[in-house]
Amino acid sequence: MTPSSSSRGAVLALLATIIIWAYSWVVMKQVLQHAGPFDFAAIRYVLGALVLFGVLLVTKQSLRPPPLLPTALIGLCQTTAFQGLGQWALVSGGAGHVALLAYTMPFWAVLLAWVMLDERLTSRRWLGLGLAAIGLTCVIEPWHGLGGVRSTLLAIGAGFAWAMGTVLSKHVFQRHAPSPLSLTAWQMLFGALGLVVVTLCVPQRPIDWTWGFIGGLAYSVVFASSIAWGLWLIVLHRLPTAVASIASLGVPIVSVLLAWAILHEQPTSMEILGIAFILLGLVAVSGIRLRGGRAARG
Repeated sequence: MTPSSSSRGAVLALLATIIIWAYSWVVMKQVLQHAGPFDFAAIRYVLGALVLFGVLLVTKQSLRPPPLLPTALIGLCQTTAFQGLGQWALVSGGAGHVALLAYTMPFWAVLLAWVMLDERLTSRRWLGLGLAAIGLTCVIEPWHGLGGVRSTLLAIGAGFAWAMGTVLSKHVFQRHAPSPLSLTAWQMLFGALGLVVVTLCVPQRPIDWTWGFIGGLAYSVVFASSIAWGLWLIVLHRLPTAVASIASLGVPIVSVLLAWAILHEQPTSMEILGIAFILLGLVAVSGIRLRGGRAARG
């Protein structure tokens, strides 16, 4: 495979990943007609973990777990809290709105890395955080009395939990160098067990095992949690990390558009303005700038 064909393949993988993950937020909203938020999240990630362990077996990789305590903490943050809070936010919040706020993760990751990993906050990152704050204010619109405050806070909390899991993962990779697939499978298993505990403790509506629910579950497990994850590894392997990270911001944007088209969740003018500020902030945080028509590290 030539470098140009490899890059084209990575770009196609990236586009497919964006579409799959963006549509998954619409699916996650739709399945709430058939099941409680925690029931769905628990079933999804128990099955998702089994799929990943199956991949480990097929690829003949070691089933030995990474260090258990940090891996369990990653699972509780990245799967239990992120997915649980995100699914809960969808009960009262729109799919596009929740996806947009959950994808503020990079901002929280920058702040947490500053505190926990002693990563320096450059002037560019401070600028990005400031732009993000403006964007969040536009999306939340506090001057309207915070009518959807629960959904908003849950979605932001989901993004923060995802960021915590990301920073903890980086720490584990630096100290123990596990394979990405192994760490992902084991943290998902621990996170899924956490969701099972939540499900057993929180009363929810009975599950309607309709074709709509089964189809949504199948999409979430097979496409969003398995195929898209594999495509994302291809993207990270063949494209610069910063470019892939910025391009992945297409997920919440496409989610907003799909929610508008499918769920009739029309974004307000302030939400659109907030999206623009958040995107500018993420570009600043990533350190990407354009030189002679190509992306480069800042």
